[in-house]
Amino acid sequence: MSPYIFMEKNGIHIIDLHKTESKLNEAASALKQIAKSGRKILFVATKKQAKEIVAEKVKTINMPFVTERWPGGMLTNFPTIRKAVKKMSAIDKMATDGTFDTLSKRERLQITRQRAKLEKNLGSIADLTRLPAAMFIVDVHKEYIAVREANRLNIPVFAMVDTNSDPRDIDFPIPANDDASKSISLIINYITDAIAEGLSERKMEKEKEAADSKAKKSKAESKDEEEKESGGQKTRPRKRAEKVTASESKDEEQAKAAGEVKKEAKESKAESKPEKKEEKKQEVKQEVKAEPAMAEEKAAEAKAEAQMPEARTEETKTEDAEAEAKVEGPKAEETKAEETKAESATADKESK
Repeated sequence: MSPYIFMEKNGIHIIDLHKTESKLNEAASALKQIAKSGRKILFVATKKQAKEIVAEKVKTINMPFVTERWPGGMLTNFPTIRKAVKKMSAIDKMATDGTFDTLSKRERLQITRQRAKLEKNLGSIADLTRLPAAMFIVDVHKEYIAVREANRLNIPVFAMVDTNSDPRDIDFPIPANDDASKSISLIINYITDAIAEGLSERKMEKEKEAADSKAKKSKAESKDEEEKESGGQKTRPRKRAEKVTASESKDEEQAKAAGEVKKEAKESKAESKPEKKEEKKQEVKQEVKAEPAMAEEKAAEAKAEAQMPEARTEETKTEDAEAEAKVEGPKAEETKAEETKAESATADKESK
């Protein structure tokens, strides 16, 4: 404890109060955070000077405390302690159910004495359903068993450390006089006030969270009502993660659709090949069937031509005569001119 001792006078060690103040503030802030997180802090004080003070102050903040004998293995053998607490609650149920009326007077006395003993030793730990998050010890030298159990389970220890103690096993030592009731009440008051602040902050945060959740719900309901009124035209803004998942799902759907289209194209091609072959076969068959019909038509035309040869010959004769007349017309004119010239020449010779 030499770092925390200011001086020695007449064999009495005087504690440095500046270091006490700094260590007390440090411990109070740490305990405030633990209480704010909603975990339990176990107070241990079995000294006569600290019993009543710790019990009165700690009850106001609803934290577990041990003011009677420290039950060995309370932390390291916590399940057995829980069994004892359950036994105490079972006795209370027996009193309310009416099973006490069926018991004899001696059995009732035994059970009530057992209940009183359990209440004295474990009454304040009835609400402790699991190991505490921290421990606050008034006298480390006397409560050395509790310190060992806490160190074995890695539970942080906050303690009032006097000049006759060893602070090396304590995580948050507070150098102070643990024999005087005034110093104990002063430090316990400061610590309980810090824990109460942490609990009030936790309560405020819960209320804010509840109010925010109610506001969000009301906003969502109002948006739903507006969408219903507008006919569903408005859509809610989605979160980024929902957009990413939607885009990924769209890409997957597009890929699946493309694969299905390719499969359908392949199937249609495979189906069209035999269909085309069948169409060609049918066309060839139709051509084969059409050939005799064409031959019959040609034979009918030949018969019709054979029945009307005379009419055609007369028409051809008239056409030939017209063509000859057209050709002979200019030739006759030329012969006539030559004849007139010959006649004129013979007439001149005779005159001479």
